[in-house]
Amino acid sequence: MANKVVLAYSGGLDTTVAVAWLKEQIDADVVAVAVDVGQGGDLEAVRERALKAGASDSHLVDARDEFAAEYVSPALKANAMYQQKYPLVSALSRPLIAKHLARVAREQSAEYVAHGCTGKGNDQVRFEVALGALAPDLEVLAPVREWGMTRADAIDYGLEHGLPITVNKASPYSIDQNMWGRTIECGDLEDPMIEPASDIWELTREPSEAPRTARYLEIGFERGTPVSVDGAKVTIAQAVDEVGRAAGEYGFGRVDMIEDRVVGIKSREIYEVPGALALIAAHSDLEELTVERELIRTKRSLELRYAQMVYEGLWYSSLREALDAFIESASQPVSGTVRLKLEAGSVRPVGRSSPDSLYDLSLATYDTADAFDHAAGAGFVKIWGLPSKVWGRTRKGKDGTPPRSPAE
Repeated sequence: MANKVVLAYSGGLDTTVAVAWLKEQIDADVVAVAVDVGQGGDLEAVRERALKAGASDSHLVDARDEFAAEYVSPALKANAMYQQKYPLVSALSRPLIAKHLARVAREQSAEYVAHGCTGKGNDQVRFEVALGALAPDLEVLAPVREWGMTRADAIDYGLEHGLPITVNKASPYSIDQNMWGRTIECGDLEDPMIEPASDIWELTREPSEAPRTARYLEIGFERGTPVSVDGAKVTIAQAVDEVGRAAGEYGFGRVDMIEDRVVGIKSREIYEVPGALALIAAHSDLEELTVERELIRTKRSLELRYAQMVYEGLWYSSLREALDAFIESASQPVSGTVRLKLEAGSVRPVGRSSPDSLYDLSLATYDTADAFDHAAGAGFVKIWGLPSKVWGRTRKGKDGTPPRSPAE
């Protein structure tokens, strides 16, 4: 009896080749699972491609609402950006795909699940750690990691076996996409000195071709969740789409970075994330207006940890759950409107308002309406600076000169 393997299927080169390879190498009965996380395109064609590659069955799971509400929304509230640049496009979708992979494996009474990740990428970690947390009894197969083919070898294998592959050696890019953005890698992008070719961009135009007249967008939030764009009600997915399309028109949202992978190597990564970056900028700005100083300081430090943890595949962990609870609590006052100004290659907050604003004009103004107690400042400075004064006194030279710094 053939081994039943439930494969996370994207429709790309590696997973298409993996269908045929699993059948050839271990006589597998492959069940393909494609998960719609807002990547667009003809996903019914993707499902059919798996069958043409040799899968015995092919499932298409519409997880767009689930992805928006349970993965994108928490990441936005956390302002989650790995290395303060990457808004976790692929990293956010992998735990959700793993969840549905495990579900289908249960329904199919399969003992094996498989993914199409390489042996030096991040996604192998994300899939396998997630599956270990969700279904520790299932055995995970990693055909791409096992076969050791180069990308060119995989293309040759696909052509030799008559597989419905959609890439070629002239355009060998590996692309992953969901509603939060696009990831592009491989090919000439592996040389960090080569500027990305203009034809790799789909969500953003060249900044030099952006409209000459600036545009303004007003993003409404309720408890950290975007709920309107220019006064019109939107879902999270609609906010990402509408804001992303507008920001992309102005050439905003391109990230070209050297990234520290989980496996210990540095890689050059290209991301196209206009909606994610614009919404994070707006959300973060509104927090500065509405969240108390010590809370926002603590949250900012935890945002870095949150992004790192999700990037490293630890979505299903007690720490992530605890951080989400903290972030949800910190998000309670984050309601209001942020005005974004869109210009060539730039999206920036230029205005913000909130019913829960902590900005008090009578305390902030230098005008005649100033209600701040200036007289209290002198005593405050003396007490605040006392530790520094005591430290400086003990280090003062015998000749009465100020203390010398260690570098001197």
